[in-house]
Amino acid sequence: MDYVKLGRTGLEVSKLVLGCMSYGDPHRGNHAWTLPEADSVPFLHRALDAGVNFFDTANVYSDGSSEEIVGKALLAKVPRDQVVIATKVNGRMRPGPNGAGLSRHAILTEIDNSLRRLGTDHVDLYQIHRFDTTVPLEETLQALHDVVVAGKVRYLGASSMWAWQFAKALHLQELHGWTRFSTMQNHYNLLYREEEREMLPLCADEGIGVIPWSPLARGKLTRDWDAETTRSETDEFGKTLYRDSDAEVVAAVARVAERRGVPRAQVALAWVARNPVVTAPIVGATKPQHLEDAIAAVDLELTDDEVAELEAPYEPHSVAGF
Repeated sequence: MDYVKLGRTGLEVSKLVLGCMSYGDPHRGNHAWTLPEADSVPFLHRALDAGVNFFDTANVYSDGSSEEIVGKALLAKVPRDQVVIATKVNGRMRPGPNGAGLSRHAILTEIDNSLRRLGTDHVDLYQIHRFDTTVPLEETLQALHDVVVAGKVRYLGASSMWAWQFAKALHLQELHGWTRFSTMQNHYNLLYREEEREMLPLCADEGIGVIPWSPLARGKLTRDWDAETTRSETDEFGKTLYRDSDAEVVAAVARVAERRGVPRAQVALAWVARNPVVTAPIVGATKPQHLEDAIAAVDLELTDDEVAELEAPYEPHSVAGF
């Protein structure tokens, strides 16, 4: 496994992030396809054995049970300082007032809840899980700074939003001397490249580490276009992200993969990872081969001709993912 600095920080992370939305009690939350603890632990331990040190979850995943499983599994195998644990705040954790969002109240409450579930005294990367237009941005940014000062968080990250919103946040952090966002977790893959217009150039200019979610387009880049899975049949959010014309891109991935003699997932991940702005893609794994393909993709180098073939069928999309 290769390691790189996370944006402008001194933190060294693997060039692959294991996304942990797939690990959680299937009876909690609205993801019936998630793996319970006994089935999740082998994936987390295999990732560690392969040199992955970067793990991404969120408070809202499976109603907090993802954080519980991830923290317990990682810290049972390695010392705390050998892993980079990322989690997120914003999603609704309980009904009623103040049960979600990015208010000072929510952030200060949810960081403590996340730490308790993870079984640790700090989070390495604390990310806002989308933009909250209902709260003054200054309130959110100062609260995030305060949890860093308190020692509960080491670095801050953001996720899918308009580039102007991210630029404004970075400006306010600099203006007030608040801890700056170090990362952007955005939607980026061969089926959705709209981030290349503004967000990725902004991140390159500002030295922001980019850790894209859904680099395999929720698995669509790994199988025939019409193939269905348990997750795809029940993933209402995923159904809003892509369209039928994307089938041409999927076919191009299949051709390149067949000529290379490798699984399609490796080709799709290698394409994302080759972008110099990308620090590390976030990959999910619910079958052993998913993780093995992701690990192998770190060393797969595509030719310029292959990249041109993969990119040629792309058609502009409406903005999706936030």
